[in-house]
Amino acid sequence: MSNWDAIVIGAGVIGTSVAYNLAAMGAKRVLVLERDQIGSGTTSQSSGILRTHYSVVENIELAQQSWAIFKNFAEHLHDEDASAGLVNCGYLIAAPEGPKLLPLSEALTAQQARGIEVIKLSQQEATERLPICRFDDAALIGFEPEAGFADAYLVASSYARVARRLGVKFMEGENVTRLLLEQHKVVGVETKRGVFHAPIVISTQSIWSQELTQWSGIKVPLLPERHKVIALEGPEAYTFSMPVYKDLGSPGMLYCRSYGGRQMLVSEGTAGEALSWPDNNQGTISMDDVVDLGEQVSERFPSFAEAGLASSWTGVYDVTPDWNPVLGAVPDVSGLVVGFGFSGHGFKLSPAVGRVLAQQALGLSTDVPLSPYSLERFRTGHFLHGRYGSGAVA
Repeated sequence: MSNWDAIVIGAGVIGTSVAYNLAAMGAKRVLVLERDQIGSGTTSQSSGILRTHYSVVENIELAQQSWAIFKNFAEHLHDEDASAGLVNCGYLIAAPEGPKLLPLSEALTAQQARGIEVIKLSQQEATERLPICRFDDAALIGFEPEAGFADAYLVASSYARVARRLGVKFMEGENVTRLLLEQHKVVGVETKRGVFHAPIVISTQSIWSQELTQWSGIKVPLLPERHKVIALEGPEAYTFSMPVYKDLGSPGMLYCRSYGGRQMLVSEGTAGEALSWPDNNQGTISMDDVVDLGEQVSERFPSFAEAGLASSWTGVYDVTPDWNPVLGAVPDVSGLVVGFGFSGHGFKLSPAVGRVLAQQALGLSTDVPLSPYSLERFRTGHFLHGRYGSGAVA
C-alpha cells in the first residue's frame, strides 16, 4: 500500500507523455502502472506517420502543437540524448474527381487558416517530389512540407527515461485489476501486488480502456480493430527524402511511406477487422490480403507491380464510433481523466495530448478546449465525424 499524487495506467506513447508532463508541471509523486513493458503495446505497432492534415478541425491544433514538439524533441525534454527518430520528408495527399475532392479542399484550407504551410501541387510538381508514383488522375494534390514519420517506441522510451529522472516511478508487468472509488470519487487502484492510493487516475489504456466500464460503470464506446501493415520491396528506391503519400482515390485510402532503401510501408486507412475483445497479439495476414494491397499499390506505383513482400504485421486500433479520441475528465467519476479511442491517431497527437491530459488532471487550463473530445458527445450526438468517411484519416 502506498500513496501517490497521481497514477497513470498504461506506459505507451500517450501514458509516458502524460507522466513526463505531470512531473514537468510539478506533480511530485507520480506512479505509472504498465501491464507489459514500456512502449510494448499498440505503440510498438505504429507506422509512425506525422501530419497536421485532418478534416476534423479540432485535431489540427493538437497535431500542430505535437509536430512542433517532435521537431525539437531533445529541447522539449531538456535531454540532448532524446530522439524521436524524425524523418522530415513531407506529406502528400491527393484525390481524384469525386466525393473526396471537396473534403480535401476544405481540409487544406483549414490548415492554411491556422498558419500551416500547405502547397497545392500540379501533377508534374507532385511527380518531381515522388517520381515513383503516378498522378495522372489527381484533381487536387496537397503537400505539407512540415510532416513525415518518426519512431513511436523511441519517443515513448525517451519520455519514460526523462520522466524517471524527474522522479516518476514506473512499474512494468503490473496489471490494474480495479479502480478504487468512494462516493464516485477516485481513491486509487488495485493490482495483484496490492493497493495504490491517489486522488487522480489518468487512464491511457488504449484497447484495454473497456475495463473502465467494469471498474466504474461508465459506458466506454470503444471497439478494438486489427489493421494490416505490409512492407513491399520493389525495383525502385522509395528514399527517405520522398514524402509520405496518402491516396484518397484508392479503395483502401492507402497510406505509403519509405521503409528504407527499396522498401515501402503500406496500409489502408479504412475500417479494419473488428475484434470482440482486446487482443494485441499478431493477427494473420493472408496472401489474398497481400495481393489486394499489392494491386492497389501497383495502380499508383507501377514499378511495384513486381514488388515482393519484405515483412508484415498487424496493429490494433482503439476505435470510437466517430473515429476520434475521448480526452479529459469523466463527469460521473471525480478524479478520473481518460485518453482513449485514438483510432490510429495516437502517436501523431501524443505530445500535445500528454500535455493537455496532465493539465486537466492537475486542474490547470488546457492548451486546447477538451469539450469537443468529451465522453458526453456520444450521449448528446455531437460527434467529431471526419469528412473522408470511416477510417483513420479523419
